Amino acid sequence: MQETILTLVAGVDEAGRGPLAGPVFAAAVILHPEQPINGLTDSKLLSAKRREQLMLEIQANALAWAIARAEVEEIDSINILQASLLAMQRAVLALNILPELILVDGNKCPANLPCQSRAIVKGDRTVPAISAASILAKVARDNEMCLLDKQYPGYGFAAHKGYGTQLHLTALTKLGASPVHRRSFSPVKACVIEAID
Repeated sequence: MQETILTLVAGVDEAGRGPLAGPVFAAAVILHPEQPINGLTDSKLLSAKRREQLMLEIQANALAWAIARAEVEEIDSINILQASLLAMQRAVLALNILPELILVDGNKCPANLPCQSRAIVKGDRTVPAISAASILAKVARDNEMCLLDKQYPGYGFAAHKGYGTQLHLTALTKLGASPVHRRSFSPVKACVIEAID
């Protein structure tokens, strides 16, 4: 009988490219081939409660997982795309098992990865390991935004997670930018310029 050699595949995804505030998060996950997790898909298609449940399952059953981030200052300094790639690279390098192949959601792979990588557009819907990474990154980022809501009350971070909702834009106009707002993003930049004038 021929022995099957399984390739150790890490799925990688980020969360928080679009918001006007807060860090961008990324996760890398190597799923256990003999412990499949049901219900994995793009984190945006799941309820917050379901994401939390799946996060616990992923962390309990995956061969390896890691979560990393790039800070607001890094986003403003190198731009959101580069900061997202940096967070993804950090997540991969934080894994305690070295993968043999890295599958990244989207159309770009981070630089300086320890092995071969491939970008897969909409991979978070089709590749379970990327779906798992998408869930970990999203839950970690949402939790961070809830903490920032306590630190910087009035902006509604816990409700909109930093996205440019009407509630957020109104608060931004009224309160000005907080230290965790991305000053390179147009609505925040406009608000900062207005405050200077």
